[in-house]
Amino acid sequence: MSRSGNRPNRRVIISMEGFESSILADVAKRVRYVGSAHHKLHPGDYGFDPPSNPRPSKSACDDLKPIPTREAERLFRSGIERGMVSAFGKDGFPKYVWAVDEDGEVYEAKTDGSGFYHGYRLGTNDRMHRDYILKEWNHRCPTRRETCR
Repeated sequence: MSRSGNRPNRRVIISMEGFESSILADVAKRVRYVGSAHHKLHPGDYGFDPPSNPRPSKSACDDLKPIPTREAERLFRSGIERGMVSAFGKDGFPKYVWAVDEDGEVYEAKTDGSGFYHGYRLGTNDRMHRDYILKEWNHRCPTRRETCR
């Protein structure tokens, strides 16, 4: 299902230039990636009950390959470390965090304001936003991909 077009709160807002990494480090300590059974085709090691409950209207994070909890957490943290976050809400958390895996797949994690996040892969139905995130990621990681992880 395609998401709505131009939403300003779904944009990377933090420029790494002049931004204190201590703020991102603090956020990384306070947030938690928990996933969602609604975005899983392969339940893996998440411990959901029921194990998976994919919804046709939701993007699956693991439609191309299973993503273990440890890998999802690593992607989530790498996005925060690189400032790939949206505006911070009154709760002190960014609504969105984005990351790119070693295969060039773009993921978006979202919170309801609790500091607990679930994520999903941005597919072809989100092509414009996926391209925007990939461009920003590559701008922040201009050298070989492995050095940006």
